[in-house]
Amino acid sequence: MKTYRAELHIHTVLSPCAGIEMIPPLIVREALERGIGLIAITDHNASANAWAVIEAAQGTELVVLPGMELQTREEVHLLCLFDHLEQLQEWQQKVDEQLPNIPNNVDFFGEQFMVDASGDFLRREERLLTNSTHFELGQATQAITRLGGLAIPAHVDRKANGLIEILGLIPPDFEALEISRHISVAAAYQKFPQLHSCPLIQGGDVHFLDGFLGRTEFELAAPTIAEIRMALRAEAGRKIHHNE
Repeated sequence: MKTYRAELHIHTVLSPCAGIEMIPPLIVREALERGIGLIAITDHNASANAWAVIEAAQGTELVVLPGMELQTREEVHLLCLFDHLEQLQEWQQKVDEQLPNIPNNVDFFGEQFMVDASGDFLRREERLLTNSTHFELGQATQAITRLGGLAIPAHVDRKANGLIEILGLIPPDFEALEISRHISVAAAYQKFPQLHSCPLIQGGDVHFLDGFLGRTEFELAAPTIAEIRMALRAEAGRKIHHNE
């Protein structure tokens, strides 16, 4: 087994709310400097920069999972994590069909840049990404699971786009829930007793380089979705720990 300090909620310059410094080489450098060995790239309803961060991490000890932060019809944010870019690309095709075709207002929302592994500009995403898709939460979760991915509701303790605030309950469909940087695991369990029904991870929802947390650690045989699932279930010696 190996211990992986993880940050599974990271945005790049493709997300209009992310800082301009959130480019692949700087993301990789920051994670490594903080002792983080496992990250996921989770831009809003988009995945076009995931490959670039994976490429930027080649030759290092950093493992990069391709992913997305989906906004459902209910306005719940859902982390969508995969092992392979091919899975993510198939998921992106489905999301593109369910995302309203509304142009981005750069002056109001911010730029949406696609970049290469060096962080050099490739092109802009013209469609506004910070929108609700037509996917219902349960529908999206089932589709992600069928593709071999892992669906985790994001920052469930938050009022904005958080599962508890929007639905008032925890559906039984999830293998894990993410809490925000603004609450400890112990405090989350005390404030929201319904969270005891599901394992927790903590994410930084990283929009700027100083936002990395790395408070969740996994003991895994390999940094894969299957192994993370086993850790969430405390199976076969796989474990999850929280550093607060």
